[in-house]
Amino acid sequence: MTRRRISILGSTGSIGRSALEVVRRNPDVFSVVALASRSNIDLLREQIAEFQPALAAVYDEDAARMLQGSVPGCAVASGAAGLVEVASMSVDTALCAVVGAVGLKPLLAAIEAGNRVAVANKEPLVMAGNYIMQRAQEKGVAVLPVDSEHNAIFQCLEGSSVSDVDCVYLTASGGPFHKCTPETLQTITPEQAMRHPTWDMGAKISVDSATLMNKGLEIIEALCLFRLRSDQIEVLIHPQSVVHSMVAFQDGAIIAQLGVTDMKAPITYALTYPERLPAPEMKLDVTSLACLTFEKPDYDVLPCLALARAAAQSGGTAPAVLNGANEEAVAAFCAGRIGFLDIPAVVEQTLDVCVISCECSLDAVLLADRESRTQAAAIITTMEK
Repeated sequence: MTRRRISILGSTGSIGRSALEVVRRNPDVFSVVALASRSNIDLLREQIAEFQPALAAVYDEDAARMLQGSVPGCAVASGAAGLVEVASMSVDTALCAVVGAVGLKPLLAAIEAGNRVAVANKEPLVMAGNYIMQRAQEKGVAVLPVDSEHNAIFQCLEGSSVSDVDCVYLTASGGPFHKCTPETLQTITPEQAMRHPTWDMGAKISVDSATLMNKGLEIIEALCLFRLRSDQIEVLIHPQSVVHSMVAFQDGAIIAQLGVTDMKAPITYALTYPERLPAPEMKLDVTSLACLTFEKPDYDVLPCLALARAAAQSGGTAPAVLNGANEEAVAAFCAGRIGFLDIPAVVEQTLDVCVISCECSLDAVLLADRESRTQAAAIITTMEK
């Protein structure tokens, strides 16, 4: 297999750490050119020492200053400009795994630099998916999904045309509160929400999984990645997390992608596509699959999914407003300022007060993001415990 030069934005997060484990297991296949982190310089320093990148960036400028001078042979950049600098370095694949809207500009910078992009963070595609995919097409750059669900769809569609698709099924574990009553959800703590039953993820993604907002964001993401209509995407609760997604075709055939619950599998596929890297440790024991179950989600108990689907149907800047409000609400919940069920309330009220534009330019998206955060912050203040 040809040696691949990669950069990793979000190297100290769960996706970044998993990606570096893939590199660690396959030193003859991958070369790490650049790394970027939000603020965890202790772990980043260790990663630099092990993988010897030429450039590292730290979003937190104070933390970046602390790192500078302590990593010989590695240049250190800082702030949003530093993330863009890492993304712009010439590589075979840039893995974009910076959580939140802050990942939008680096993702676009990687595309503008002509780098193939492996996208692990939902938010940029939710905010500006059509713009991103348009720029990628214009630059002749491939955008490969790392999310287990979208990576699965990508694999299921291999060799087929999207025009032959009848329906795409996004599977969801149901999160830690599957089958909980509304009364129980009133008392959920951030610690409980972050305890995902099958996946090891960061705080924000874990909370999104608990509210099912992650599936709503994935609906919007899938619309952009695969040029689907919203009525072609269904969500199914699949607690076993073995089937990562399914594609139903017009001739009645359904193709499903199964695999272990380990993000290293889709990360590896995105980094090596169209080749496949041997990974015996990722083998799924199909004889152990005694039961695989699927059911429709309850939109009333966890309304974030319905809010996201409505934003997807509205289009324009509605997904950007949805995403900005959700980020603010989740941060407030994790800080103990609002309750679990206040998260969808904040998002819904923000969508109600923000003006939705049909324009999808980058400027329009960024303006909508700023407005949604301002409005959401004001709403959260009125809700604080």
